[in-house]
Amino acid sequence: MQMRERLAAALKDAMKAKDADRLSTLRLINAAIKDREIALRATPDAPGVSDADILAILGKMVKQRQESARAYEEGGRLELAEKELAEVKVIEEFLPRQLTPEEVSAAVDAAVTALGATSIRDMGRVMGELKAKYTGQMDFGAVGPMVKAKLG
Repeated sequence: MQMRERLAAALKDAMKAKDADRLSTLRLINAAIKDREIALRATPDAPGVSDADILAILGKMVKQRQESARAYEEGGRLELAEKELAEVKVIEEFLPRQLTPEEVSAAVDAAVTALGATSIRDMGRVMGELKAKYTGQMDFGAVGPMVKAKLG
């Protein structure tokens, strides 16, 4: 099942169950996808929003909410932090399983080997390869330093 179909089905289920919090989060996801579609329409001959694009959007949304939750916790606003973390749980239902640190390390090694990367100048190619294969499955903010250490 395509990502859009999964999201539409989840939205319907949330409406039927009258689950307001889940429904709100699913509507935010749909709004973010619509925003991306509108941005793509500005460029002629642009393809529609793909599943990979949707995964990237969802990953970005999770990261934003985790940062917001941290900020709310530091500010003593625990009820808002809990709301953000509840949204993260709903969004993560649509993301693929996160790779373990060992799997991430193996994926980095495989990408470096496959591309024949030897210096820090190859970092962009390695990151591009990893993003193409593992979008939504790893935190690229943490993977960047790993790749840099491998190549440096």
